Amino acid sequence: MQRERGYADTLREILQQPATWQATAARLREPSVRAQLQAVLTPRPAYVVLTGSGSSIYAGECIAPDLQQTLGVPVLAIPAGTLLTHRRALPPGGGLLVSIARSGDSPESAGVVDQLLAHAPEWNHLAITCNADGKLATQYRDAPRYAALVLDERTNDRSLVMTSSFTNLVLAGSALGGRADEAGWQDGVKRLAGCVQQVFEHRSDALAAIAYRDVDQVVYLGSGGALGAAHEAALKMLEMTGGRVTTMAETFLGLRHGPMSSLDENTLVVAYLSPDPAVRAYEYDLLRELTRKRLGMVRVLVGEGIAGDVIGAQDVAVDLQGLHAADDALPLLADVAVGQVLAFFRCLALGGKPDAPAQGVLTRVVEAFALHAGGAA
Repeated sequence: MQRERGYADTLREILQQPATWQATAARLREPSVRAQLQAVLTPRPAYVVLTGSGSSIYAGECIAPDLQQTLGVPVLAIPAGTLLTHRRALPPGGGLLVSIARSGDSPESAGVVDQLLAHAPEWNHLAITCNADGKLATQYRDAPRYAALVLDERTNDRSLVMTSSFTNLVLAGSALGGRADEAGWQDGVKRLAGCVQQVFEHRSDALAAIAYRDVDQVVYLGSGGALGAAHEAALKMLEMTGGRVTTMAETFLGLRHGPMSSLDENTLVVAYLSPDPAVRAYEYDLLRELTRKRLGMVRVLVGEGIAGDVIGAQDVAVDLQGLHAADDALPLLADVAVGQVLAFFRCLALGGKPDAPAQGVLTRVVEAFALHAGGAA
């Protein structure tokens, strides 16, 4: 039945995330992996650049702020396409380039590594990928200055859309710099898995009810690394509905600078709330302003301990009770999971097939295209 309706892979891959997160956390504690990650970060690089395409660069956006705090060096998320056409976008002086990829076979992924291995000897490389047979995992095994971390094979999603691959790539990347060795971080992953399992079991019906309403635009709001989660959730909705639902990702404070004008009676607002009380104060102010101005149809609010006065009568609050987040990175996985569930049900409501939406337009791995010599170095 699920296969016939076109969602057997997507549904399984969304629901397996709590289990795969714990598997990824355990893998990061394996002695061989710990030694590998320590080696690429020794000596401490002057810069870390996170790169990828599509969902993968949004994973980098999720990771960058918290990883910068952990490592104490500048951490930038730069799209692989930008590095391919404008290598000068790399910071001067060298560092560590982290390639993030589900398949590791997209043209940009290998193209950027080829360019930098040939022309930027001051840069070391780490690939984080879900595919043991992809180019990033196999093609550069003997290359100098290169290492690859391959995640559990279950994370190599079969669906066109990235779901468990995305969140596990974020989890692995956010743990660089030794965080996976901390007992508190491992406990946090377990709490996160439990919270999201509860969301799947007890809040999916409410999220489905929202998705089956006459929603034709969704605006996703996030602060800091949560903007990356907002970008990814917006892409999931756009992909799974074949563009029939328009989407936008913005910061809470950025919404006032023009984008607020687009919120109409058919707009769903999805708010990813920060665990930091000082940041959340700004977010609450914006939500109260939307209420006062009567902007948007309905809201989905995601976070722990959500204030009652920002939850409208028709809104859905996804309260991550018991998460007790010690950093900004782990809650982003819950944010994205909620976005995946909304996109999944909106796709079904529109008669689509989540495993392969927009047939004939999108492919699971971007088709090969010509790579041109040169570029703006």
